[in-house]
Amino acid sequence: MSEPVLHTTGLRRAFTQGETTIHVLRGVDLTVGQGEIVALLGPSGSGKSTLLQAVGLLEGGFDGSIRIDGAEASKLESHERTLTRRDKLGFVYQFHHLLPDFNALENVELPQLIQGAGFADARARAEVLLSALGLAQRLTHRPNQLSGGEQQRVAVARALANRPALVLADEPTGNLDEKTADVVLAEFLRLVRGEGSAALIATHNERLAAKMDRVVRLHEGVLE
Repeated sequence: MSEPVLHTTGLRRAFTQGETTIHVLRGVDLTVGQGEIVALLGPSGSGKSTLLQAVGLLEGGFDGSIRIDGAEASKLESHERTLTRRDKLGFVYQFHHLLPDFNALENVELPQLIQGAGFADARARAEVLLSALGLAQRLTHRPNQLSGGEQQRVAVARALANRPALVLADEPTGNLDEKTADVVLAEFLRLVRGEGSAALIATHNERLAAKMDRVVRLHEGVLE
């Protein structure tokens, strides 16, 4: 049996405010298999973003084990965490966070160049991904020249640029109207499946979650 792309055991996170301790994650055990798309469902404040920050190695302060693509990642030093994020993970947020001075192609080329790809290969890869998302005619447009749905499509392409083992998405269609959200999510899922990546997608939308392979629910810091 192949190793899961993501496996957490006993993942905990608590914050202290004055004399009060708030337990956000209370021992989360989660497995995401290779090529599997999992919806992380829960209301605002349930800890979905905190869980994604943990498995995305974006901040410390967590207890428990995080295995990414077969390797223990929870105790890595800062430089190794950065390399793991670069090589193994892709990120899509509610807001696209595109670089405003770069066009769509350049936004998708940049993570590849940072990883060490040659310019020609990075450009070809960016063109393939953006075209697959319906942006073949918008490659040289900057973010302020794109609609909200188009900007989020560029963010999806950027997340997949380095062929990550796992894509983490935090309410990726939360800033879009319902019709646009449906289209962008459908394209997102199709492209992730086509690339063979796994994905963990946080949402509070039951209807969108139902389109994914499996749903897990976070309630008071515990997965149900």
